[in-house]
Amino acid sequence: MSTINPRSYDSTPPLRLAFLGLGVMGHPMAGHLARAGHELRVYNRTSAKAQAWVAEFGGQMAPTPALAAQGASLVFACVGNDDDLRSVVLGEQGAFAGMAPGSVFVDHTTASAEVARELHAEALKRGLHFVDAPVSGGQAGAVNGALTVMCGGDAQPFEQMRPVALAFAKAVTRVGESGAGQLAKMVNQICIAGLVQGLAEAIAFGDKAGLDMKQVLEVIGKGAAQSWQMDNRGKTMVDGKFDFGFAVDWMRKDLGLVLDEARRNGARLPVTAVVDQFYADVQADGGGRLDTSSLIQRLT
Repeated sequence: MSTINPRSYDSTPPLRLAFLGLGVMGHPMAGHLARAGHELRVYNRTSAKAQAWVAEFGGQMAPTPALAAQGASLVFACVGNDDDLRSVVLGEQGAFAGMAPGSVFVDHTTASAEVARELHAEALKRGLHFVDAPVSGGQAGAVNGALTVMCGGDAQPFEQMRPVALAFAKAVTRVGESGAGQLAKMVNQICIAGLVQGLAEAIAFGDKAGLDMKQVLEVIGKGAAQSWQMDNRGKTMVDGKFDFGFAVDWMRKDLGLVLDEARRNGARLPVTAVVDQFYADVQADGGGRLDTSSLIQRLT
């Protein structure tokens, strides 16, 4: 069975592409590119995942990022963190070594703005382009081809990658120069952390007060309290179901990036810092792989 949901694709000319990193996000994202008619060569650190992707979608697998990138006009990546990103980009086997001048590296990893700027500068030295393009929407957004992509980098390579990325996204927007995409993703995660904690406290309060919280959420969801988190996670939080969505471990990684950046730029994030510690409590209780909405377990 396919790991992506069917959708219609914008008509863009078929291109030779590469995709590095075939995890829970990268696998369906690359799948949408293949379904849109592009020729893909894929790489994954665990080769079995690349083999499984090729068996499902066609294309070719490559033993190194450099070989995957050869001949590709756009090289997409979605890996774990700054170090993972450097490992697939730099060095003799890294993607930059295989990319032709003028081609574009598009990074969908949630990473630091610092590494984005570093790799953007290195790309320019080599006659290449680098766009930092973290995504929001989680695994469901990747499967449904409905991600939101926030991009930093130069305008020309952004315009080159945008119509292609719309194969797996509902919105692809340039928000500024190199690193701005990663900073925008940090803003996104700050908002989510506060919303989930507020929703958790509200549900826990309502339960203690003896309210039918599913009914209450239905009512207040039509007013000013409405949010994506309430619509998509409120009732499952009431039911104690946390086996889907964005994992606590990933949120803590992202909030670590946020807090590091805040220390650099002087931003004050008291609520975010507290919620990060609350997520640390969930991890300590063995909930690192649970959805972020499991934050309510601290209160019940």
